[in-house]
Amino acid sequence: MRVYYCFPGGKAKALTMSYDDGKKEDVRLVEIFNRYGIKGTFNINYGLMNENHPERLEKQQLVELYKGHEIATHSYTHPTIARCPLMEAAAEILEDRKGLESLTGYPVRGHAYPNGSYSQEIKELFQKLGIAYGRVVECVDDYALPEDPMEWHPTCHHNDAGLMEKAEFFAGFSKKQYWKLMYVWGHSYEFEKDGNWNVIEEFCEYMGGREDIWYATNIEIIDYRNVCRNLQFTADGTGVYNPSAAGAWLAVDDERVVEVKGGTFVRLADGNIWENR
Repeated sequence: MRVYYCFPGGKAKALTMSYDDGKKEDVRLVEIFNRYGIKGTFNINYGLMNENHPERLEKQQLVELYKGHEIATHSYTHPTIARCPLMEAAAEILEDRKGLESLTGYPVRGHAYPNGSYSQEIKELFQKLGIAYGRVVECVDDYALPEDPMEWHPTCHHNDAGLMEKAEFFAGFSKKQYWKLMYVWGHSYEFEKDGNWNVIEEFCEYMGGREDIWYATNIEIIDYRNVCRNLQFTADGTGVYNPSAAGAWLAVDDERVVEVKGGTFVRLADGNIWENR
């Protein structure tokens, strides 16, 4: 019996987007994402909001604007954080989390390193302070899930000259024995500065609405990855218990997809479910 992890619904591909700084151009970007069913993560500096920064969103805009998307940290004041003492780095992430959580009402656990700055010490510190992943700026176009979530390399920036070529490859990729993720990042103000809103319009129109792609935020991908990693298989691989609250999806022998709901044990050969082990 061959078993593969799948994304929700039995899908083998996922798309996620990540945009930094919380500038007012996010309003237009979110409208584009929503129109085509794309999900994004928006990395915000709470300490720079409503403080002589008219180019940034107002605090009261955040929750409604980013509904259905993810609000994540980007440090409190956007320093080059690897140059900061660890105590200052800790304050930057904790104050950003506290401020954003005062608006969202839920734990804010994602992060994009400001100025792309990080170190092994920073990664370890942030993880201990409740951060589940950290996005870096160096791109790697291997379409893989991160081996180290605290050093998550995106596929490309939206200004990559090969953006649509990468999108076409990803959309056309049909080998379900692979688990593929496309991750695009940037800053929404770049579209206004560069006069190229058509780039993201074209990308989202092309990539949106595909039945074989899971459209997810960064934290949804990391949380789902963890659910899959926590699955407990029998020694012969024919049964699986899911100790998590959320469900997981598995492909069995390339023939069928099985959902393993939270708290259930499933016999993969016949799909029979046992509520208690």
